[in-house]
Amino acid sequence: MNDVLFAFMLTIIAGLATGVGGIVVVFSKVTDKKFLSICLSFSAGVMLYISFAEIFVEALGSLEYAYGDNMGYLILTVAFFAGVALMAIIDRFIPHDESHTETLDTFSEDEKVSRQEKSELKRTGISSTIAIAIHNFPEGLITFMAALHDPAMGVAIAIAIIIHNIPEGIAMAAPIYHATGSKAKAFLVSVGAGLTEPLGALIAWLVLRNIFDDFEGAFGIIFAAIAGIMVFVAVHQLLPTAQKYGKHHLVMKWLFVGMAVMALSLVVLEFAL
Repeated sequence: MNDVLFAFMLTIIAGLATGVGGIVVVFSKVTDKKFLSICLSFSAGVMLYISFAEIFVEALGSLEYAYGDNMGYLILTVAFFAGVALMAIIDRFIPHDESHTETLDTFSEDEKVSRQEKSELKRTGISSTIAIAIHNFPEGLITFMAALHDPAMGVAIAIAIIIHNIPEGIAMAAPIYHATGSKAKAFLVSVGAGLTEPLGALIAWLVLRNIFDDFEGAFGIIFAAIAGIMVFVAVHQLLPTAQKYGKHHLVMKWLFVGMAVMALSLVVLEFAL
């Protein structure tokens, strides 16, 4: 029972790291559009790199193991674009209010955000939160199962997850804060999405703890769809919004900085294991 409690604590701590990203946003001097552009482009880099360098690769391995090389790759491709399509459908149901010009007070007088921009930022924040919440669910499952099998491995995985959960928290909190002007909402959104990690751990304990190895195929399909969801959010929401509030070279620079930070966290994980 102590091992189970330890594994749960690891997933809770790792999940709540998204709240640290929220704190970075709400307690920083985020009163200019340049900072918002940096946050969004940095977060896009995080999402794109982790999608293709980790999640996509993990999904491919699981699906090839379950279905063979050719069929596994086919299922991977279909699941990836199914994730893209799912996020596109969800995006259509998020309100698009483009008829007003009311401004927010979170920027200085010459940097007011119009009602249309406010709506777009809110939509970006909601999309990012959905994608990250779904992504965090299997992370919690993996951390929990690893910690039960080998506590040292569980700690190493949790540390890597904490490192990249912080910028993920920024990805959610920054657009929500600038859209609503509410620090509380921005912080709660970043924390709430992280709580799907202990939820994943709970599912692992109740359902998968004895039959996890039989779920390679389903695991791979879920991961491939998550990769598609995160790529959609990065390309369709984060980057265009970042481009709107910052210069092209600034956006590109922080896009690759985000990729580098995520790459570093994955390298740390590989050496730790």
